[in-house]
Amino acid sequence: MTDPRVDDYIEALPEWQQDICRRVRALVHEADPEIEETIKFTNRPYFVLQGNVCALQATKDHVNVFLYDGGLAPDPDGIITAGHGNKTGRMISIYRDDPINAPALVTLLRHIVADNRAGGWRKIKKAASG
Repeated sequence: MTDPRVDDYIEALPEWQQDICRRVRALVHEADPEIEETIKFTNRPYFVLQGNVCALQATKDHVNVFLYDGGLAPDPDGIITAGHGNKTGRMISIYRDDPINAPALVTLLRHIVADNRAGGWRKIKKAASG
């Protein structure tokens, strides 16, 4: 389930960022084929399934993958690079020529999807706090 507007976003980027975005996009759909693509905030690609899963944002020297997990998804491989104290989500910054740990990213995305299907991270956190 791809969105041509996401294609447009990716095609406007430098080739190395296109490669990163296409790889991440493929991994998102590998994590769960029911994930849908959309554009939010004018031009940012979002991947959603019963809530936000992740989003892409290309910057001058890297691509950010924003993870909407409320800080719940485990990261045993340490691929999350920022936002560890953020209450909404965290991110992975991928720079030119950086390897992408595909198995770790797919596992992380599957955890976010499972949480979304269970009502979302907000509901899970509320239930855990009592």
